[in-house]
Amino acid sequence: MKLKEDLNPLLLLLFHLMVWIYTFITFLPSYVLSWVSRSNEGFLGSEEERAKRAKARSVLGRPEGPYRAVSATKRLLTSLHPGVDTLDKMFEYAATKFPHRDCLGTREVICEEDERQSNGKVFKKVVLGEYRWLSYKEVLTAASQLGSGLASLGQRPKNNIAMFCETRAEWIIAAQACFMYNFRLVTLYSTLGGPAIAHGLNETQVTHVITSRELLETRLKAILIEVPRLQHIIVVDNTPTSWPGFPRGISVHNMAAVEKLGAKPENAARERKQPLPSDIAVIMYTSGSTGIPKGVMISHSNIIATQTHHREKIQCDIWMRDIEEDTYIGYLPLAHVLELSAELVCVSHGCRIGYSSPQTLADQSTKIKKGSKGDTSVLQPTLMAAVPEIMDRIYKNVMTKVEEMNCVQRTLFILAYNYKLEQLAKGYSTPLCDKLVFKKVRSLLGGQTRVLLSGGAPLSAATQRFMNVCFCCPVGQGYGLTETCGAGTISELWDYSTGRVGGPLVCCEIKLKDWVEGGYRSTDKPHPRGEILVGGPNVTMGYYKNEAKNHEDFLVDENGQRWFCTGDIGEFQEDGCLKIIDRKKDLVKLQAGEYVSLGKVEAMLKNCSLVDNICAYANSDETYVIGFVVPNQKQLLTLADQYGIRGSLEDLCNNKAMEELVLKIITEAALAAQLERFEMPRKIRLSPDPWTPETGLVTDAFKLKRKELKTHYQDDIERMYGGK
Repeated sequence: MKLKEDLNPLLLLLFHLMVWIYTFITFLPSYVLSWVSRSNEGFLGSEEERAKRAKARSVLGRPEGPYRAVSATKRLLTSLHPGVDTLDKMFEYAATKFPHRDCLGTREVICEEDERQSNGKVFKKVVLGEYRWLSYKEVLTAASQLGSGLASLGQRPKNNIAMFCETRAEWIIAAQACFMYNFRLVTLYSTLGGPAIAHGLNETQVTHVITSRELLETRLKAILIEVPRLQHIIVVDNTPTSWPGFPRGISVHNMAAVEKLGAKPENAARERKQPLPSDIAVIMYTSGSTGIPKGVMISHSNIIATQTHHREKIQCDIWMRDIEEDTYIGYLPLAHVLELSAELVCVSHGCRIGYSSPQTLADQSTKIKKGSKGDTSVLQPTLMAAVPEIMDRIYKNVMTKVEEMNCVQRTLFILAYNYKLEQLAKGYSTPLCDKLVFKKVRSLLGGQTRVLLSGGAPLSAATQRFMNVCFCCPVGQGYGLTETCGAGTISELWDYSTGRVGGPLVCCEIKLKDWVEGGYRSTDKPHPRGEILVGGPNVTMGYYKNEAKNHEDFLVDENGQRWFCTGDIGEFQEDGCLKIIDRKKDLVKLQAGEYVSLGKVEAMLKNCSLVDNICAYANSDETYVIGFVVPNQKQLLTLADQYGIRGSLEDLCNNKAMEELVLKIITEAALAAQLERFEMPRKIRLSPDPWTPETGLVTDAFKLKRKELKTHYQDDIERMYGGK
């Protein structure tokens, strides 16, 4: 896991001398502070001791489980506060406790400019100001008025209403309005194509949809004729205030106007019917990575149950500091269970949320005008969630810059990196290295981040270690699905081991089911293995209007508890931590009988600096694996230059010689990762275009859409398997 040291002996000696002097000077104060810290921690013990403790145990003593968190072996937790059993009560509780505290923040747009690139393309750049905040009391008032206004427009309790909008403050305000008035919130990804949008709106039979001006004009307007039940469109933007040119029978309203309508005395006085814990709060459509998006029915009680683990893990793990003091940056899609779950726990505990987007997140982001500041620099968040794809990009970009440093700078960075890695393994901090070496890297995320939460896909060991070292904070890696309301497991923040996703949360239990075909059994040694089944109050109510899939994926045991069959393969380790090792749908049997885990191959090869993204593909009628690769542009151009190959990025990706050179480097990476020969791609296709949610080849969480990728590269598949 260390960076390769090819260093000047004199610099090496000087560095170790500085470290020795620093260690000698700081030993006594460090020892005293450590002793005081341990005394204050009391029963908790040191970080190293806590990391070694058992996180979960099998309740019945059997290798297949079920496994529960050690603090929940007798009973799974279902709520945080007595009587606070629905989402409207949860936010009202927070607004009563923190009425004047900042809740939701948005940066004002100072100006927008068109910037012409050297290739003739025009990109829109923005200059943004400071964050403007709404207090908890103001958000509660806005949500109450919006809910009242929607009711005045004919929205009825227990009827569906769609949210088709980007991540922003108005999303959460509208969601709280729906929770208060018991409207079922149907969430759709803002990157979905027309057919998928129409499918979601028609299947849920919505009459009202909440959206943004941009999405209305670019995506929704074109399919309105396909959604005959739709009557009202609520636009979260304040301008324009009139909307001509829409089909007869459809009214378009600004959100502010609907709030104003709801504030009228005759509407505000109308009695609202509060939800029950068992009522559906959200119908969350999945991203469709394996086919047509499915609507997952999530009850109020499901979401309330998930809040128990967030509070325990985020607050208690961070050395008893209260989450109320934190600032969270929201930029991932709120239609994804990871982001919605994280934001709901923030607003339920007095934490403030500042909104961003992937295009404005950092100073170097694509929409930020050169010389102006990105959102992390202004907000300086202390909490942040990220999918592995984003962390992988940060890791590769920083390491590329390290390679470009002069000899002295690169030597110091590598020495400091490896030194800190050793100290982290011993449970020690490195304040001098953090201040002198890693401060600039840490500033990429604002400089104040103390916890990074990772979810949505497996995080590679190399990337996790990099984030631990360079961003000077723990990375909490979790495992959960939309069907389990985002809850499953999460690693403890003082556990710096890699490749694991922690122990079960206090709201659920996990057991392993033998998958004989794949060769995974609970009796396997040294660790029990099998398909992961999650059970507990967080397991959702099933798929909307899809009984066949409900019977296939959900179970109810003799005690009435619901279980979800995840399709993921895991193993429980001695301390009760879960490790995800495979996925049933990713396993392909080659013609010669070998099983290849496509996800495993991709995870290993994505650590190669030349690879920005990769999709491994195998056909059961063939004897070898092939791959589609999105190369790192900078690395590819450097490689081409080394071998005297000229041309544009597209020319290089279509060049057979470049294909062979990249394949050679990928094969070397595969050998270094100890992949079997039959797991290594024998042929590849280079793609000049990145895979983004907009292309339809990956989900909003950047998971591969294998079916769409297969269709997209069908000609290349035939070429690579046909020997052409």
